[in-house]
Amino acid sequence: MKVAYTGWTWISNREPEAAKKLLRQSFVECKFLGYDYVENFAFIRDYYADNPQELVELARQCGVELVNLYGHFKLDDVEAAIETGKKQVEFLAAVGGKWYNCQNSGYGDDIPVTTEALDQISRIANEVGRHAKSLGVTLCFHPHYGTCVFSQSDIDYFAAHTDPEYVSFCPDTAHTTLAGIDPVALIHQLGKRIAFVHLKDVDTYALSKAEGRAKMATFRALGHGTVNFPAIKAALEEEGYDGVLCVELDRPEVCNFHSAEVSRIYLRDVLGL
Repeated sequence: MKVAYTGWTWISNREPEAAKKLLRQSFVECKFLGYDYVENFAFIRDYYADNPQELVELARQCGVELVNLYGHFKLDDVEAAIETGKKQVEFLAAVGGKWYNCQNSGYGDDIPVTTEALDQISRIANEVGRHAKSLGVTLCFHPHYGTCVFSQSDIDYFAAHTDPEYVSFCPDTAHTTLAGIDPVALIHQLGKRIAFVHLKDVDTYALSKAEGRAKMATFRALGHGTVNFPAIKAALEEEGYDGVLCVELDRPEVCNFHSAEVSRIYLRDVLGL
């Protein structure tokens, strides 16, 4: 399996030239720490849409391969969401990426998930996934806290109403933990539909005290929580997964470099990657 790191947290300034410099910093630091593969949010398309080759050259100069972009779909305008997803997939294909992560952009912590919402996100994923496949890109749906696909029942419904030919999954070890789902069991349930994986640890003691969005503040660098990553790696191997394991940390404990370093050491010393 290959290891990657997601760099969207470096981009704290969305002004184009400042954002490009921060993206370069993420590439350089990830490469220095031993991550040859990187992911980022799909908003970086805004900075390179007119010249995708500029991004290709930046990655080449830094010695990393941008393998994944991560998009977010709102449900207030399904047609617009589909068009946005298609444009992001087209850009990803243009820069040589192979996987497109996506999720609902936020449904609300206390709003009951409806069948209508699940049908809408399923339709978006099916249509964008079909377009992605035609371009050699795999759509990987990411169940996520505070969205309409988070709980076990949400995942079951979404999986049953999306076409496996066009829609794969990106399970996330932290969001799965927040949902009260055993990550190993979910890996075995999704099996061959897993095409990308996000790794985050969770401080489950802090989680037991957290409410609402504060739950996502309990995410930690690998080895600083209680998620059983050796068991997760073993389950992925049992399912024949040989793709990318991408570390992501929404709120770095000290800074992005430190968290990425801690996780890289864990991947090497504990998981042998």
